[in-house]
Amino acid sequence: MKIINQYIFEGRNIYSHRKCIKLDVDLEGYSETPTKNIENFNNILTKLIPELYTHRCGIDEPLGFIKRLNEGTYLAHVCEHIIIAIHNKLGINIKYGKAREIKNEFYYIIYEYEFKNTGIAIGQFAVEIVNSLIKNKKFNYEEKIKLILNILNDEYIGTSTNAICEAAKEENLPIIPMCNGEIYQIAYGKRGRRFNATIGHNTNGLGIDISCDKLLTKEILNLQCIPVAKGEKIYNTIQLLETANNIGYPVVIKPQYGNKGKNVFLNIENEKILLKSYKVLLENTKDIIMEKFIKGNDFRVCVVNYKVIAVSKRTPPFVLGNGIKSIKELINELNNNPLRGNDHEKPLTKVNIDNELIQCLENQKLTLEYIPKTNETINLRYNANLSTGGFSQDLTDEICKENIEICERAAKALNLDICGLDICTETINEPLYNNGVIVEINSAPGIRMHHHPNIGKPRNVAKAILDTMYNGEYSNIPVISITGTNGKTTTVRLINYILRLIGYVTGMTSTDGIYIGEKCIHKGDDTGIESARAVLTNPDVEVAVLETARGGMIKRGIGYDLADVGVITNITEDHLGCDNINNLQDLAHVKSLVVEAVKDDGYAVINGDDEYSVKILDRIKSKIIVFSLNKDNKVLNENLNKGNPCVYLDNDKIYVANNGKKYFICAINEMPITLNGKLKYNIYNALAACSALIGIGVDYCIISKGFKEFKLDEKFNIGRFNKFEVNGVDVILDYGHNIEGYKAIIESLKYMDYRKVFGIIGVPGDRRDESIFKIGEISGEFFNHIIIKEDKDKRNRKDGEVAKLLYNGVLKTYKNNNIDIILNEYEALEFAIEKAKKGDAIIIFFEKYNHLYELIMKKKALINNSLRLVE
Repeated sequence: MKIINQYIFEGRNIYSHRKCIKLDVDLEGYSETPTKNIENFNNILTKLIPELYTHRCGIDEPLGFIKRLNEGTYLAHVCEHIIIAIHNKLGINIKYGKAREIKNEFYYIIYEYEFKNTGIAIGQFAVEIVNSLIKNKKFNYEEKIKLILNILNDEYIGTSTNAICEAAKEENLPIIPMCNGEIYQIAYGKRGRRFNATIGHNTNGLGIDISCDKLLTKEILNLQCIPVAKGEKIYNTIQLLETANNIGYPVVIKPQYGNKGKNVFLNIENEKILLKSYKVLLENTKDIIMEKFIKGNDFRVCVVNYKVIAVSKRTPPFVLGNGIKSIKELINELNNNPLRGNDHEKPLTKVNIDNELIQCLENQKLTLEYIPKTNETINLRYNANLSTGGFSQDLTDEICKENIEICERAAKALNLDICGLDICTETINEPLYNNGVIVEINSAPGIRMHHHPNIGKPRNVAKAILDTMYNGEYSNIPVISITGTNGKTTTVRLINYILRLIGYVTGMTSTDGIYIGEKCIHKGDDTGIESARAVLTNPDVEVAVLETARGGMIKRGIGYDLADVGVITNITEDHLGCDNINNLQDLAHVKSLVVEAVKDDGYAVINGDDEYSVKILDRIKSKIIVFSLNKDNKVLNENLNKGNPCVYLDNDKIYVANNGKKYFICAINEMPITLNGKLKYNIYNALAACSALIGIGVDYCIISKGFKEFKLDEKFNIGRFNKFEVNGVDVILDYGHNIEGYKAIIESLKYMDYRKVFGIIGVPGDRRDESIFKIGEISGEFFNHIIIKEDKDKRNRKDGEVAKLLYNGVLKTYKNNNIDIILNEYEALEFAIEKAKKGDAIIIFFEKYNHLYELIMKKKALINNSLRLVE
């Protein structure tokens, strides 16, 4: 078995509405060989991975997969189950996977994942296992599992981050990981809020900088009459000793800039220990401060939005002797607790054996080899941070009002809306002024101690952090996603224009670029996941209007979670034969993702006149809006009877039926993009746009105004039936690139009174031979003069290959001899302009718009100059 391709779907996709990895694999001659026919395969596999016994498989019964193995099942299916089993072995609860044949020896395996790099590594390891079992080759399973576990540990989301993400999900707010999970964004556009662990969207940067400097923090708090430990910065050994004598032992030395309690030496009682600790600390930092050691308990007070939200008492890690095991063995036993992780990924952290721990033992005149007596308590650190192995107890209900006031004043002094205050005092229910201090303030406080206390009531700090980012008003910007074979771009532009009329700052993706408001921030075919993310992460965007193309959905899924409105303009032949999409049923399955991924209270918009759009109605879970050119359309009226809105044409006028009433929008002859109804496909696009706008509650009068203003030119709808007059000849530029696109344009041209029509035809090279041939046929039936050109991007075709297919198609139906082959589209248009006479029309199905537009403007300028000279 060999992996040919690998695809990562970071969100909803055509295979699943969960994150998935897809492997295209070559079974290298084993596609018809069940594993029961491979010597020792099943026996070794089930011993190696006993988790497979829990898989019920497709027959959904205990030991279901084992039964399938014994009966005889195939490598791709087995590989899928190995992947799921290894995930489960590592504590990752995934269940979804499937394997399907692509053709001959080629299959795809798709499976859910939680952590991308771990999921990739497991998929590769599963293939390695299969190959090793086939070849009877030995490999170290446990060693490889350890390596994958290391990858997993690096990918774990911290408990604080995860808690905030979960709080957002409870409010139905989507989450976008950014910078490989370094930061996260909740919701989209203007309603987006970014956070890094517990550094919130509104957290003050200067406050963060101040809190990172323990000396500066101390000075500011002291200035505000908030109790802090006496101390100063240390520059050399002489000053170290002098300061200790002035302050009085015991003392503390620690980095001026530090976190997680690292390299903090507490309760130093004499000069000897002080010098030794100072030497160790100098190896890690040059910026060192000393403080008076305050005897007492260690408390963490969490402040959110300048209010005390949670209080924990932290206890340094310790082990309890049993008279048998050494301190080192007891630490290992402690770390085997499944609640302890290597960092912040679990409720507790493992206790590392480091210099600080050894120093703590030495101060107790102990070593790691010492065997404590039964029930003898051995403290492992003076530091009680959870990040170094400490325990926590919730005391939120115990803190006195005086200490609440002190903590809230301290947060305001540093201008930190979210922070954790480390307090040393005997008891938190007595004012600090008696005998307690604020040791430091943390700008990114860990909240797992509050969510998962060892003792006491959990406190939902993550929800409080989310509340402060949104001021309790949870909402997201509307997202409209449009797909279909034809009409996507015009529909997107029309929706976008009307929303901007209202005054919204829109974010639009389309085949010609990404637009924020009126500004194009990127030119190109921007209809995939990255383009959508560019809009959704832009803080100015108030409504997102996303053109969502087939290719992007197949390769990476969609770039958002759920839309408020999903639109399918139509489903007709295009790109068949690409990406294993071989028929219209396959294409409908891909397109249906846009209307499946809609909020429960949102709307899916469907073309009631389109056969394959109607066929996917049963896949839709949201409310539905149907549009049609026929007010008597059966699907439209069935949807109307269910209480849903509908949009339709009646006597060349657009109406909306909603809430038991009929609303007039405008007449077709009032809409420039329909050319008095001649461009029938643009009537459909207007109906689709109207439906989408209704879905997000846009006023009907604004829709009408937008329809009357939106023009059929390069300013409003570039590249879509843009018509220019050159010396009495109409030159039309259109992006039609498939069978239905050509049919729609030709059908429209039949209603226009031209003496002669030149057709400059071309097709992208990734279409099927029969589709290219058919476009030649269609062209031959209508055009008076045909010029065949080719796209510059051949899409893996040879020079002249597409042109030859088109030529043969034209010959099947063409009655004239006026056929020219000019492969360069610029030269083809120049030739046609020279040949055409007044009253003629030229239609070019272009690849690149700008250079053709420049040619037309150049020709117009020459003609105008000539006329001026004559005058």
